[in-house]
Parts: sequence; structure tokens; C-alpha cells
Amino acid sequence: MDGGDGGERGQQRTDGAAGAADEPGWDVDPDDEIASVVEALGRQQKRWREKRGLSVVEFAEAVGYGEDLVRKVERGARIPRPEYLDKADEVLGAGGFISAMKEEMAKARYPKKVRELAKLEERAVELSLYSNHNVHGLLQTEEFARALLGTWRPALSQGDLERAVAARMARQSIFDRSPGPELSFVLEEVTLRRPVGGTMVMRQQLERLLEVGKLRNVEIQVMPMARWDHPGTAGLIEVLKFGDGTAVGRSEGAFASRPVFNLRQVRILELRYGIIRAQALPPGESLAFIERMLGET
Repeated sequence: MDGGDGGERGQQRTDGAAGAADEPGWDVDPDDEIASVVEALGRQQKRWREKRGLSVVEFAEAVGYGEDLVRKVERGARIPRPEYLDKADEVLGAGGFISAMKEEMAKARYPKKVRELAKLEERAVELSLYSNHNVHGLLQTEEFARALLGTWRPALSQGDLERAVAARMARQSIFDRSPGPELSFVLEEVTLRRPVGGTMVMRQQLERLLEVGKLRNVEIQVMPMARWDHPGTAGLIEVLKFGDGTAVGRSEGAFASRPVFNLRQVRILELRYGIIRAQALPPGESLAFIERMLGET
């Protein structure tokens, strides 16, 4: 679990030749279990290509992509983008068998850590999320996320940056669930005052908070900077509860920052979050506070 998506560094690399950096897709980590799915796609594409009597060079010309990319896809070393799959399906006359892999490839394109986090969030019926360094990843706009991730050092390559942003945005499908989970966010006031990305990016971020905060299943609270004595000063706290009564929690200030499933440990994090929530501004006052900040931005 990682509200800030701290493990989103991708594997994309350039291929040396001019223009190769624009080849659409991401390299596969061979140690990732998703690699077998990518390899299956590659084998399927190769079978259809050979069935059509096309060489790699001929197929690459027909789909409008580089020969090197085609070879990488066929040996399961590259995760192609959706538009590549659609074009390959069309050229090979695969009747949708190749383009049908878009959903699996969409999952494969994100790092393992992000996929695991997204799976937990998809299952959760209740999420309690305290973020003290930045606006929580589930609440970030695309431009805010891009600006924030752009501050990482060493700097991400452009490809890795876009992959990280896409992964963060994909997790926000949690707001589209029906019925939706109960979501409680507590944000530190300082995270709303730090102008990440500049004035316009920050204005859009504040507007996004107001929009999400009005959803019936979402509560956003602001922790005033004057509250110094709350138990969240050690860092992020997250507690996710599931429909079967189980839960998982994580805190930067407890249990070596690792996810915990033990009921006693989860309850400790619940206690801390409960105190934080009680000391923060109520949801209505928090939205009014964000509106004032928007007016001042």
C-alpha cells in the first residue's frame, strides 16, 4: 500500500535509434508474473502473422510501427499500447482476438506494486486515508500528479513519468464503482498551500477536491497546521476494510511501513486515524476552507 504511489517507476527505455523513444509500449520485467500474459499475446500475434504469410518487416510496415517493436512484442518483451493492438488486429484479420487483449495489457503496463495496490482498493468497502506530505494520489488531477512526480530525483524519463501518471489516474476508477466504497480522507493544510505545478494546476486541484468532496460516499477533512499534537506526524496512514470483515493497514510511522493484516495492528492504525479525524476540521468546514483557498489562489 502506498498512497503516494512510491513504487511507480516504470521500465520503459529507449532503443537507441532515432525515433525509437516514440515506440509505443513498455518493457516487461521478466520477474513479474504478468510477463506470461505478455508472452501469450506475443505468441498469438506471431501465429496470426505467419498465418497471413507476412514477415516481421512486412507486418511492421503494414501496422506503421518499427520492426524492433514488433519483434519485442512477439517475444513478450514489450507491452504494447491499445492503438497498436487495434492496428495489429485489423492488419492480421484476427477478428478481435488480438484487440481483445487490451484490458490485460492495460493491467500489465503498470508496475506490480501499483497493480497490487489497485486490487486492494478495488476490493475495499471502506478506505481511511491520511496523507501528510501531498494531496493523496486518489485525489490528484492528472496535471498535479505529473508536476508532483516530476519533482522526483533522480528524474524520471518522459516515458516513465507518463507511465506513473497513467497508473495513478487508473486507480481513480474507484470513484466509478457502484455501489461505491466509503472513503475518508484527511489532508494536511500545508498540502493545499504548496503550489505544485503553479497557480493554474493548483486551482484545478482544489476544484477537484471540491468536486470529489461533494460525493455522498466521500468525506474530505483538512488538518489545520495549528494542530501539531496529532498522531500522524510520523507520516501516511491507510486502513482498508473489506466485505468479508478483514482489513489491511499501513503507516509510515509503524510496523516498518509494511502492510499489516493482523487485527491488533490494524486496530492500532484505526485508533491513530480516529484521533486524526477527530482533530481535523469537519467535512463541511473543510470544503469551505478549500473554497476560501481557491478564492485566494
